[in-house]
Amino acid sequence: MLLDKERLTSHLRGEDEHKVAIEVLDGAELAWKTNRPQVTDFYDPHQQKVAISVLSGIPEITYFTFGGHRRCERARLVIVPQFFASDNIEPPITVLQVEGNFKFQKVSHKDFLGAMMGTGIKREKIGDIIQIENGCQGVIASEVEKYLLTNLVKVHQVPVKVKVIDPEQIEVEPERVKEIKTTVPAMRLDTIAASGFGTSRTKMVREIKAQKVKVNWKEVPNPAFNIDQGDIISIRGRGRVIVDEVKGQTRKGRISIVLKRLI
Repeated sequence: MLLDKERLTSHLRGEDEHKVAIEVLDGAELAWKTNRPQVTDFYDPHQQKVAISVLSGIPEITYFTFGGHRRCERARLVIVPQFFASDNIEPPITVLQVEGNFKFQKVSHKDFLGAMMGTGIKREKIGDIIQIENGCQGVIASEVEKYLLTNLVKVHQVPVKVKVIDPEQIEVEPERVKEIKTTVPAMRLDTIAASGFGTSRTKMVREIKAQKVKVNWKEVPNPAFNIDQGDIISIRGRGRVIVDEVKGQTRKGRISIVLKRLI
């Protein structure tokens, strides 16, 4: 199998996108050569989109994604030859439950992630982290399971117990959807995000310039960035806003849109 790497990556922009492309192309070549599944690290939604756009151009190869639950953000790709039996693919993820007495110590997603990485595990080996009442549930790469079971002993100085659970036990809350019908002067990131998240345009501009806002899972520091129907605007900890419909101009020259905010 000879890959036209220049053709397969011609649509990509930036060093990060090309890095993902090289990883999955190397994986595709090795999967074809050895007839064995090749597994990526955890990719965020934008990286997944890049990887899939590259792999979709190789008819001899297919892929499967594993993130632990149906609404996962971060996921690993398993790359295999097209004829490979899916029944022979072992999910490359493990779900850990981390429990401790956090009644007197406020902790966040960042604390659990930091504790895992503090053991020496790279970020790329950690998927979604879901906070629960007395700790968290974390999706991790299977190859670091034993290491974390042994070495993850504290979170923010609170002793914790760590155990493996079934993915079916992940406590993902159903998303609440709020529909927002509004008008904006232009299809700019700052104006639409301000409407969707219920804040002023001035405050949203600060958030965007501080690189806290993502469009389709990619950081966009430009407040004037053009937004299209179907785009997803997200801010960690504040949910997501989907541009569900662009209806057109009103009599006053503004643009009528329908947003869906997922909380």
